[in-house]
Amino acid sequence: MNDRQSYDRQINDLTILAESLNYQVDKVFAEKISGAKKNIERIELMKMIEYVNANEIDKVLVTELSRLGRDTLQVLQAIEMLNMNKISLYIQNHNIETLTPEKEINGMSQFMITILAEVARMERKTIENRLHSGYEHFRAGGGMVGRKEGFRKSNETMQNQYCEEIKMLKKGYSFTHISQISTTNKNTLTKLKKLFVV
Repeated sequence: MNDRQSYDRQINDLTILAESLNYQVDKVFAEKISGAKKNIERIELMKMIEYVNANEIDKVLVTELSRLGRDTLQVLQAIEMLNMNKISLYIQNHNIETLTPEKEINGMSQFMITILAEVARMERKTIENRLHSGYEHFRAGGGMVGRKEGFRKSNETMQNQYCEEIKMLKKGYSFTHISQISTTNKNTLTKLKKLFVV
């Protein structure tokens, strides 16, 4: 099955699901995603988050959890953004919603999210251990790691690297909100605001 057929099948499945649950489909968002991409680098995900917030959408449907992202931490951040805005996520393959009809966190989905969070923690720990081991091996061989003394990114580099964060700052998003989406720390966001937001 090619990408187009897979895309059409998923849209068809969700359309049928929405009709069976008496949901009105307002808009469809889809993209090919890379496991390495952060939420903020995923144009369609960011458009969807902005759209549902701006248009008082109360439910987002996905065929499976991986449609929100390949990286567990990014998936959890996307779910948390929806939860914060009282937007329920319906995951078709698990037949589960993240919020109850009263807009409270669903206990079963919270259990699932907790498991995902633990997996994310283990993934990060494994990566940290690999990095530490790699650094130690490199240093043992006489290598040096870290930035060169006096190193600073140019404004152009900063603008290119953090273009989505800058857009969100210009739109008036809070540092907390942007950090949750992008994982960019508040010190960097403060610097970006001083440099690029007039």
